[in-house]
Amino acid sequence: MAKINIKSKTINMTVGNPTGHLVRFALPMLIGNIFQQVYNLVDSIIVGRYIGSSALAAVGATGSVCFLFFALCNGVGNGGGIVTSQYFGRGDEGNIRNCMTNTAYIMFGMSLVIGTIAFFLARPILNLLETPASIMDNSLIYLQLQCIGLIFVALYNYASSMLRALGDSKTPLYFLVFSCLVNTGLDLLFVRTFNLGVFGAALATVISQLISGALCLIFAFRTNEYFTFTKENFRFRKDIFVQTVRIGVPLSMQFSLIAISCMALQRVVNDFGPVAIAAFTATSRIEQLIHQPYQTLGSSLSTFSGQNYGARKNDRVIKGLKISALIMTVFSLLMLPVMQYLGKGIVSIFVEDAEVIEMGARALLITSWFYIFLGMIYVVRGVLNGIGDAVFAIINGGCEILCRLTLPIFFTMIPVMGLWGIWWSVGATWMLSGITAYLRYVWYKKSHLSVDK
Repeated sequence: MAKINIKSKTINMTVGNPTGHLVRFALPMLIGNIFQQVYNLVDSIIVGRYIGSSALAAVGATGSVCFLFFALCNGVGNGGGIVTSQYFGRGDEGNIRNCMTNTAYIMFGMSLVIGTIAFFLARPILNLLETPASIMDNSLIYLQLQCIGLIFVALYNYASSMLRALGDSKTPLYFLVFSCLVNTGLDLLFVRTFNLGVFGAALATVISQLISGALCLIFAFRTNEYFTFTKENFRFRKDIFVQTVRIGVPLSMQFSLIAISCMALQRVVNDFGPVAIAAFTATSRIEQLIHQPYQTLGSSLSTFSGQNYGARKNDRVIKGLKISALIMTVFSLLMLPVMQYLGKGIVSIFVEDAEVIEMGARALLITSWFYIFLGMIYVVRGVLNGIGDAVFAIINGGCEILCRLTLPIFFTMIPVMGLWGIWWSVGATWMLSGITAYLRYVWYKKSHLSVDK
């Protein structure tokens, strides 16, 4: 079958209205990110409702560890996407394709190696986190299946990152929505009908990831002309490899440090028992949805900034950040009353345990006051990552791990906080990381983003 030319689906963000570009590019990504979180939400809701709060705690106890493994693989892939977007902004079509192939080598190689190592280290890591014995077996089953599925996560993230670098945020969405529906059906089939427990929930997620990744990549090859490669494009390019690694490795370290910091927080949460773990899992799943508009803005801004920085249009980079900051602020203010007044009903979606619901609702009362700082992190990260500020990735990750290693322990030791110090530490981490990110942007703007550069 002949390749269908849909080059028009790509978006050149170096010309035209920045607000229009950011909104049109961000909306499909927002829908896609929300559906991606549905993977975790469906697991949590079905596991919590049909197996119990103990099983929900088992799934939740693996969240930060899974994030670590995914971060190690996907950071370099994101670096490849940034380099690709910069070549796209310059109109360098040959190097666009060279970057796409070399990113694939890095991304799939890392996913195989890390997935294999992680599978065998799963139990020692869960022991290190002092996962309660009552949920250890289920946590291990869920974590090891996620390690097996790491290559499928890389498959989808590779296809989506390359397409988004070219300005196409719609194609990844279509296959993600489809796979999410598959995931929901398989979850119900494996958990409710076949009584496969946590194993069934994990298996449903892995299969769904395989479907979304394979279909998205196949469709890209069949329809998008940038996925047409010559023999020369498959040649290993040291210069592109170095560019990708220079940006991607700090991104991997950034996300990995954040993941490790989340593991440190999970370790503190585990000390308070299964009820606290279940409540923390529920609030974390809810906050993952809150993250999505911010993450979407950050990813959209990263592509926008990468293309315009590559085209030497620094004024548009600065304007893009200002527009995104305004959108982020409005969303933060809108979500504050939602969490303040509807938190109990939202948490009850996940579990029926009254104690867990009460604890989760009170936790949302605390963290929702800090949403604007969370948004600041993503918006600034989007700009600085897009223009290739590798140092920021280390600063951001270092700030988060320092806060999460120290603040939860300190806050939970304060008598008036106790258990609630867990969620106060989450908010304080967002605040300090957001302020640090903004200060880095102010410095970088003076030295690298003057409009005459």
